Amino acid sequence: AEGGGTITMQLARGIFLSPDKTYRRKLLEMFLAVRIEQELTKQEILALYMNKMFLGQRAYGVGAAAEVYFGKTVDQLALPEIALIAGTFRLPSRDNPIANPDLARQRRAYVLRRMREKEFITKDQHDAAAAAPIESKLHGPSVEVEAPYVAEMARAALLERFGPEAYTAGYEAITTIDSRLQLAAVTALRSALLEYDQRHGYRGPIARVKLGEKAAEREWTEALEEFAPRAGLEPAVIVKVGEKDALAYSRPHGRVALKWESISWAREPRPDGSVGPALQRASDVLAVGDVIYIAQEQSGAWRMVQMPEAQGAFVALDPQDGAVAALVGGFDYYASNYNRAVQARRQPGSAFKPFLYSAALDQGFTPASIINDAPLVIEDPSLEASWRPQNNSREFRGPMRLREALVRSRNLVSIRIMHALGPAYATRFIQRFGFAESALPRNLSLALGTAAVSPLEMARGYAVFANGGFLVEPYYLQRIIGPQGETVFEAEPLYACAECAEPQVDAAQATDLLDGPIRVQQTDESRWGGLTYLDEKRLAPTAISQQNGYLMTDIMKDVIRRGTAVRARQLNRSDLAGKTGTTNDRRDAWFCGFNSQLVGAAWVGFDQERSLGPGEEGSRTALPMWIYFMSEALASVPERHPQAPPGLVTMRVSADTGFAARPGEPNAIFETFMAGHLPPEAPLDGSLPTHFESDAEQTDGDDSLF
Repeated sequence: AEGGGTITMQLARGIFLSPDKTYRRKLLEMFLAVRIEQELTKQEILALYMNKMFLGQRAYGVGAAAEVYFGKTVDQLALPEIALIAGTFRLPSRDNPIANPDLARQRRAYVLRRMREKEFITKDQHDAAAAAPIESKLHGPSVEVEAPYVAEMARAALLERFGPEAYTAGYEAITTIDSRLQLAAVTALRSALLEYDQRHGYRGPIARVKLGEKAAEREWTEALEEFAPRAGLEPAVIVKVGEKDALAYSRPHGRVALKWESISWAREPRPDGSVGPALQRASDVLAVGDVIYIAQEQSGAWRMVQMPEAQGAFVALDPQDGAVAALVGGFDYYASNYNRAVQARRQPGSAFKPFLYSAALDQGFTPASIINDAPLVIEDPSLEASWRPQNNSREFRGPMRLREALVRSRNLVSIRIMHALGPAYATRFIQRFGFAESALPRNLSLALGTAAVSPLEMARGYAVFANGGFLVEPYYLQRIIGPQGETVFEAEPLYACAECAEPQVDAAQATDLLDGPIRVQQTDESRWGGLTYLDEKRLAPTAISQQNGYLMTDIMKDVIRRGTAVRARQLNRSDLAGKTGTTNDRRDAWFCGFNSQLVGAAWVGFDQERSLGPGEEGSRTALPMWIYFMSEALASVPERHPQAPPGLVTMRVSADTGFAARPGEPNAIFETFMAGHLPPEAPLDGSLPTHFESDAEQTDGDDSLF
């Protein structure tokens, strides 16, 4: 909170508004203050103020401050401690006893003096309290990792389960979050968004203060008091500008040097998303008195940054049981608590294609099936004009194998596959991956990823490929401990078990199975050789066959080996698979990837759904987030490749035609097939078995486009 304004105005500012210094915010503050005073009594306003205002060190309210600074409840505080907490209200980040004991002592003395003047305490009490040493340290469990979005999910779950008692009875929620992976996810998301933001120019300082180069350090400190750190970014004021460098001052770190390489990115942004000419000198963009954000790199050097306008989300799941290992819903929870990982419903673009290709394999297509990547005109009586879908590259490659079509993310091939399957069948099949029917348009546009899905739902869908074909249920609450230390809730996840004798149940029709545990009965042998028993564990329903999942995973490994996600080869692992996604006008960028141990879904976009700008696609904008995360998450994890299930056959085929290769045939490659869908030998007339040879297809009814 800031120092100015009535208690009611400070309450409105501290609870409902951002700290931005704008006329709009000031007007809102006044209107809110009037409304609060109309609705609440003075005692109620004071109670809210005492219990909700930020008092430094992550403490909100007097009760939390008593616990954080002294390890006590409010009724256990002594007079010196009460006065010290009261002194933090003006500038809590600066005046708290952890950050600045000397300033905290001065503020305590002021509070005690005012209490003496108002005769709330005697002279002896005043003198004794003023002479007391500052004995404060951080109490309670340290914050192991930053996971506010998950904490809010847990709070909402406890409130729904226990009502208002959740706040007072002493329940403890234990989540599935892995602190190491959560830290990696937070770092990955912020790094990716900062990189994206810098590619699109510098929007200017967050404020300007009228102080010259000769101003005292105390003046710089006071100028920064109203600017708080945000998501690891530290506010700083420029105190000197050189030819190719600058000097900034921040409250925690003093004077820090900004080298040219940390400034030169700050080119002028243009409306089309591009940037202006390169900077020639630091003064092109910085001036003394500019308030900016800075961030420290691993090397210790400082760089100039800005709060990104774009947002992002990242989710990591254990594909074997759906446990959420990491979840980040945005760049800065305290600026926006909207949880994009769970609440946002965005189009996934080409990241949705694997579900369609899985449906194609289910209907007899093979990785070597030939589909024509050629111009396609779709006539629909409901449209004023014909629909002429395009590939992102605006190029056409002619007949190509299904594997290559997914690796190269060819839109027209996907539409032809969708047309062959029919939208009605495709939407029914895709629901096996956990997507709601209402999220799936029943037309050919679904082939290009026009569904409305969240990053968590995408991670769940990709987990089906990662675990051998099972639909797990994502969960983040492991258990809840009651007031007396008793367990009042324990998660009962659904487990994937490729080696188990699982019932062959379509996940889209498995509702009954989700209501109770499935006990796997002992049998003489399994399909795989060794049998695993789940005992009391609940077995996840089958979404796709293990053969289907294996083939799709193998194709998506090629996306990383030589396709749109080739940048991920820097991880130097051969057990990774995934798919990029970019939506129309580059409004959303995705990458969803996995191995058998971990699934990660990364999304970048604007909350207001505008273009990310030229060249911003899944491979450039979202994939780096996934790479950063996986480089940390899998750093000490050995590669693990799934065993090929029975019922698959590997044979040589022509890379050009997809037909079985003849002995000695040049340009032959190895491809894997389901045993019942082997490719034929090439016909003597040399024709290709392409799907959708014609340039125009008529659609109506369920096949209508929009």
